[in-house]
Amino acid sequence: MSFFAVLFALLIEQLKPLPQGNVVHDALTAWMRWTGRNFDAGRDRHAWIVWSITAVLPALAAWGLHAAISHFSLLLALVWDVVALYLTLGFRQFSHYFTDIREALDRGDEARARQLLSEWRHLDASELPRTELLRHVIEHSLLAAHRHVFGVFFWFVLLSSFGFGPAGAILYRMAEYASRYWAFKSRTIDAPVNAKLMALSQRMFNLLDFVPARLTAFGFAVVGNFEEAVTCWRRDAGLWKHPNEGIILAAAAGAVGVQLGGNAAPGVTPDRSKTFEAGAEPDAVVAEGSTTGMPPELGHLSSIVGLVWRSVVLWMLLLALLSLANLVG
Repeated sequence: MSFFAVLFALLIEQLKPLPQGNVVHDALTAWMRWTGRNFDAGRDRHAWIVWSITAVLPALAAWGLHAAISHFSLLLALVWDVVALYLTLGFRQFSHYFTDIREALDRGDEARARQLLSEWRHLDASELPRTELLRHVIEHSLLAAHRHVFGVFFWFVLLSSFGFGPAGAILYRMAEYASRYWAFKSRTIDAPVNAKLMALSQRMFNLLDFVPARLTAFGFAVVGNFEEAVTCWRRDAGLWKHPNEGIILAAAAGAVGVQLGGNAAPGVTPDRSKTFEAGAEPDAVVAEGSTTGMPPELGHLSSIVGLVWRSVVLWMLLLALLSLANLVG
């Protein structure tokens, strides 16, 4: 049933994606704000309380609803799984930015492309050279594909195999959003933020993302240049500050032969690589802080799209085979 739930959710999401500024996103933001306002008093233990209510409670509620529906109808339980996946999994939740940026670059409108990247990732891209602009688009697109598709997919399949329904998808999505929400609030809102809560939400998401990140990287290696992907994974994953991100980006860079990591203009994603954080000279960063491969070009955007879709097909085929083996067994 997991295979059909994912398949139907992806098909529906392609045909009828959630619009920007949708009510689900607004409700999620309101939920984060409400839990923080009502359960966070600034102490260490309150961080655990807020995170549990924010991320774990919705997952438990999704599991409870799935269990209740399953008693009456497995078909209705499948429908509930599809609805939950439709709200948590899919390319169209971020791909409109990627598509608009690529179309702007196709037209030669780099100013519009920089504006769209700034709106998408909340960073200053006004001074980025073209190669750096493309690198940031590729990196953020790969990470968005992982967090919106592969991470949700792996957690859904894992917990649904044990009868938890869409709880895994809800847990991963809530944890991922919480890690971004509290960090974003601390940077942009002039209000006290519990540092323990922000650190805890990021630590818990990194823990939940440990295995999915490696599975995503493995999928990129299988459907791309396997030898180069594994080499870059082993050699270059440490270029990025966050290990899970580094593994995904290094493997993808090797899989398609593109140069990622390295130089970053001041004010632009300073946590993207350790080389920038250490204050290396720009020339040294390009030489020592990047993966091997060709400098990013416009054609690499199509290569990245192909890599991601081939990886989706790979994991769907594996899930179909596992589902078939389970039925036969």
